[in-house]
Amino acid sequence: MSEQSVMSARNIVTAIPGPISQQLHVKRLKEVSHGVGAALPVYIDHAHGALVTDVDGNRFIDLGSGIGVTTIGHTNDELVKAVQEQVSKLTHTLFTVTPYVPYIEVCELLNKYTPGNFEKRSALFNSGAEAVENAVKFARKFTGRGEIAVFDHGYHGRTNLTMAMNFKAMPYNSGFGPFAPGVHHVPMSYPLRDGGITGEEAAKRAINYMEKRVGAANLAAIVIEPIQGEGGFIVPAPGFLPALSAWAKANGIVMVADEVQSGVARTGRWFATHYEDGFEPDMFTIAKGIAGGMPISAVTGRAEIMDSSHAGGIGGTYGGNPVAAAAAVAVLKQIEAGGVLERALELETILLSRLNELKEKHSVIAEVRGRGAMIAIEFVEPGTLNPNSAASDKVVKFCHMNGVIVLNAGTFGNVIRFLPPLAITDAQLHEALDVLAAGLETL
Repeated sequence: MSEQSVMSARNIVTAIPGPISQQLHVKRLKEVSHGVGAALPVYIDHAHGALVTDVDGNRFIDLGSGIGVTTIGHTNDELVKAVQEQVSKLTHTLFTVTPYVPYIEVCELLNKYTPGNFEKRSALFNSGAEAVENAVKFARKFTGRGEIAVFDHGYHGRTNLTMAMNFKAMPYNSGFGPFAPGVHHVPMSYPLRDGGITGEEAAKRAINYMEKRVGAANLAAIVIEPIQGEGGFIVPAPGFLPALSAWAKANGIVMVADEVQSGVARTGRWFATHYEDGFEPDMFTIAKGIAGGMPISAVTGRAEIMDSSHAGGIGGTYGGNPVAAAAAVAVLKQIEAGGVLERALELETILLSRLNELKEKHSVIAEVRGRGAMIAIEFVEPGTLNPNSAASDKVVKFCHMNGVIVLNAGTFGNVIRFLPPLAITDAQLHEALDVLAAGLETL
């Protein structure tokens, strides 16, 4: 076997976690707030492509991408080069004091590739939650209204406002209130659990709730994930999103697509919104995969909405930092050059084929769903729709112990989600799915 092929494989050389990771974890518990959890306490030393290597020399196949962040691949060569060049030139000035070029370049690319045939503007921030907060600010300023509608099973962040927008209290919200007012939770389209109703029927249910409970004239914005992330990669039934956006448009309500997890090539399109004809958001929140691990986020939207704030009303010390912006430009230009979106769709074909085979074999899997390299399986008690978090937890642990990083998700904690870097090879993906199959056999 060649050195290259050896380096492309999993390689578990110690117990998981290994002795050095165990020592570091003891130190972590002494020095780091216990509120900062650890799903898998192995301490990573280096990574490239779809492989991460811990301090003990264990090499894992990564099917999580740092929760959808390293979409382009760990330590992508062009991204690393861009960061190295930028960090040697300029690390910070603050764009609202003395501007710089990479910020404008990021905005130009996002304005070009977000859906919508209208003039756009963008503004840059640090995190997905910060982008969502600012989208709400823009919507409130533009409409002069205060109320916000979000959806069951949704997740939007860990700041005070975004915690109010989350559906699931534990672990994101519990004990941290009171939260920002003016947020209303609306029934979501969840095809597996909706009893067969259509997308249009689910939209009618949601619209009726908003009309009766909130009042259309009071709503500044509807904020929705086109594919819900933490909620378990729930893809709403066809027709749901277009019906919502049509109602929003008719009532002067700003439609915000939260594409923090689903955007930037993850689903095989620039944005998941591209899949739904007739779904026409006014604004997009963007983060995670945009810069390959460097902290940056964005709000992109209609020029008249994005220009509605007074000068100085939008900003932040580190928002659109030049090094992070240079990384984002490197990622976005690679997608623009071609091959990245196509790779996500190739991974979708492999994932759906292998996972549906496992579904046929294991009645504990109720559904395989998702788009592109954003695919999930939901676990139930066989013969029912009762959530089965014990089964998913056992499979996740098996994968971790055998060199594959996977993530759980879902309101009921019964979903395993797959977010591989698009740099993963077919062989690496099949090897990781072989481990998953072996984990299912242990049930």
